[in-house]
This record gives sequence, C-alpha cells and structure tokens, in this order.
Amino acid sequence: MPSRREFIQWTAGATLALQNAPAQDSVEEATIVQLQGALASGQLASVQLVEKYLARIRAVDKSGPNINAVIELNPEAESIAAALDRERKEKGSRGPLHGIPILIKDNIDTGDKMMTSAGSLALASRASKDADLVTRLRASGAILLGKTNLSEWANFRSTHSTSGWSGRGGQTRNPYALDRNPSGSSSGTGAGVSASLCAAGVGTETDGSIVSPSSINGIVGIKPTVGLIPGAGIVPVSHRQDTAGPMARTVADAALLLGALAGASYGQALDANGLRGARIGVARQVFGFNDEVDRVINAAIDIIKRLGAEIVDPANLPSFSKLGEPENECLLYEFKADLNAYLEARGAEVKSLKDVIEFNDRNRDREMPWFGQDQMIKAEAKGPITSRTYRDLVGKLNHLAKQEGIDAVMTKLALDAIVAPTDGPAWPTDYVDGDHFIGGCSTPAAVAGYPHVTVPAGFVRGLPIGISFFGSPRTEVKLIKYAYAFEQATEFRRQPGFKPTVRL
Repeated sequence: MPSRREFIQWTAGATLALQNAPAQDSVEEATIVQLQGALASGQLASVQLVEKYLARIRAVDKSGPNINAVIELNPEAESIAAALDRERKEKGSRGPLHGIPILIKDNIDTGDKMMTSAGSLALASRASKDADLVTRLRASGAILLGKTNLSEWANFRSTHSTSGWSGRGGQTRNPYALDRNPSGSSSGTGAGVSASLCAAGVGTETDGSIVSPSSINGIVGIKPTVGLIPGAGIVPVSHRQDTAGPMARTVADAALLLGALAGASYGQALDANGLRGARIGVARQVFGFNDEVDRVINAAIDIIKRLGAEIVDPANLPSFSKLGEPENECLLYEFKADLNAYLEARGAEVKSLKDVIEFNDRNRDREMPWFGQDQMIKAEAKGPITSRTYRDLVGKLNHLAKQEGIDAVMTKLALDAIVAPTDGPAWPTDYVDGDHFIGGCSTPAAVAGYPHVTVPAGFVRGLPIGISFFGSPRTEVKLIKYAYAFEQATEFRRQPGFKPTVRL
C-alpha cells in the first residue's frame, strides 16, 4: 500500500489539493479527488456517499435504463463506511481512497459476505479470504460497494460467446445504446463506471478484457505489466497473461486506483505537458477495419503531434498477424492447469474444469441457453503445462510477442510508446451469432505481458472510441503521462445517455 507521503506526492503531481476540491452533491461524473475533497471538508460523509451510489444503482442499474452491471451488492458497505467515517474523525485520512466506494469484478475473491462466481452458477459461493489486491484496497480505505457482472469465466467458455452475459448475472448492456454490447470480459465494471455507479472500478484482463470494455464504454482503462499487481485470488485464465487493473472516468482516478493496487505512486505521471518530446509510433496495420474509427484516431494522432510529440508513422509490429493461433493454444493449456489449481485451493463444490463442464451439461437451460462451452472442452483435452509441447509453444509465443513484436519496433525506431485504435464501436448484442469484434490492438501487449492504457478519443455515431498507448514493460508512468496529456487537451469523455439504440 502506498504510504501517506506517496499519496501526498500523487496529489501534488495532480496539482489538485484534496482540501480544495469542491463539495459533490451528485455522484454523476464525480471524480475521486472531488469526492475526497467533500469528505475531507466534512460536507459529505462516506455513509452518505454509499447511500448516493446505492440510490444511483437502484435508479439506473436495476430499473430505468437497467444496464445490469452490478451482480451483487456488499451488505456490509454502509457499516464499513460508518467505521471509516469514525476513523477519519479520530485519526485522519488514510489517503485519497479513504471512504471511496468502488466496484470490483466478480472473479476477484473477497473473504466477506459476497460471493465470487466468475459469473458461473457452478462456482457461486463465498471465498475463504480476500485476494491480495483486495487486501490492498481495504488497507487504502476503499469501500467495496459490490461486484460487477462479467462475461462468464472471463469470456473463456466459448468462441461464440456473447460478451457481458453470465449464467448468474444475465446480460449487461451498454449505457450509451442499450441494445449494444458493453464488451468483455470486464463488461460490468466498464458499464458501471461509465454510468457513475461507483467512483471507479477494478477489472481483469487476459487479452482485451480491461481495454476493450473501457474503450467501448467511454472510460479510461489501465492494463498494467503482468506481475505489477498481485494475481493471487483471481479466478484464472492464464498465469502468464492475467492481470487486474483500474477502470475509471479520468486518467487521474485510474492512476490513483492503480497506485493502491500496485503499492506505488503515479502522481508524477499526471503532467498536462507529458507528450512534449515523446516519440510515438503508429501501429498502422491495426487501422482499416472501420473508416470512421480511422478518422477518429487519425484526428487524435494529429492532436498528439500538436501537443509536442514526434510521430513515427508507420511503426508496425512485425509479428502482429502471427499471434492469434499460438496464443489461444497456450491459453487452453493454461486455463485447464490454472483453473484446476484455483478450484482445488478454493474448496468449492466444483473442484476441476471437468466438474465445471459436467455442471454446465446438467444445467444447460440456465448455463448454456445462448452458447456452449467449446473452449472449455478443448482445454480439458490438453495435456499438462509441464509438457514439451506446451513449453515450446510458450517460447515461440514469447519470441513473437516480444523480440519479434513490441521490443523489435520499440528498439528499431527508438519509440517511447505505440498508439493504435483500441477497438471498434460497440456492436449490437447478438445471441444468434455472438460477438462482432471487427478490430483492435490488445493482443500484442496482452501476450507480451506489457502495459496498455486506453483513453477516450472521440465518437462514431454516438458510440465511444478509445485510443491506446502501449509499450515496454514497467513503463506505466510514461503511458499514463501520455494518456493524461491527451485527455487534458481533449476532454472527449461524455457521460452516457442510455439511449435505446443508435440513430443511424
């Protein structure tokens, strides 16, 4: 957990003093800094803040637009808030997250009265202890308001899945156009943060599951270097690629939450002039899947150039088109091994991937009304991760993603970061054909385990589009700096209108 001194440094880096932040009567679009200012001044108590978010959830998530982002509320949230209010009066604040309500994805263990299910009815039960990252959040004073829905099993059940759907939670909807998809697998966190159901949220990613729902729901997402945030206590897909990460409406809030999750401080990255002198490459091969997305991102690149960056275009990744097939093969091996180990340690009713498959078969009407479990079946057929076949595959994949991928282009062109469109606009939710992904850039950084930040860059027919900054390992400070400078110059974030559909 960052020290009090580091929190003060973050505040200074943000050039915003908590005690001077305005009072916040409404939680819509409220930043953590604004909320903390109201708490610090005594104009608002954490108990009241929890009540405001619960009222917002009742009005927006469970009725009205009914985006269905929250899978479960924490019954202890108000009592935790009351205890943190007392602590603030008696001992002072722990830091900027003290008394701030957040939502976390329902594949992250909490040793409390909430369940951890990964959206699956097979796993719906209480974990015995907090995930390591949850321990850090509680130590920072954050209030776990509840858990968010997700694409079941982090979208690793079927190649024909519908993102944002789970057997336990049902379908999450996009708050910009309710018939559109929120993307997955951190769909509930993306939609919930965008709709101001919490101050910020935590998602997880194997490949695209933080950055894609962040882009499509018009928020900021940070997929950090794998290993920066402890992974113990997260329902796994791949020990090699899985990581948690912050999702927020502003870069500053995402950086603050990342600091608590990683036990670090990112205040120095909040520099409005941060793009000046940076050498930014354009992964031009990612473009071309949608003309309007190209227009938005090309305009964003022009802004980046005007902000003082040197643009290197193109800066293509040599191995970009070679990653998909070996990545999926590796994930099949890892999903079986890692999930079996997790389930055995968890002590749930299902104790292996084989048990989960059998449960789904017995409960087809509830678990598989729209799509099956072909990915799980393929994974169950794989051998152990100790096999020579798997080890050779990992070696090949690492070489493609790193030495022949990001490392190659970063070194050859002396780049500080690479930019590309994060994803396309949200597609209509479709239970017949499944997801309609048309393009995106998440795979290189995901496979390499390198950091990736997405920030709102504009709109296509009223649907948000994000621009991605990604690069070398442990360069989160750089990437946050570039994203912050871009955000401060553009302020493209616009709160959702909960329209029933997109007007074409």
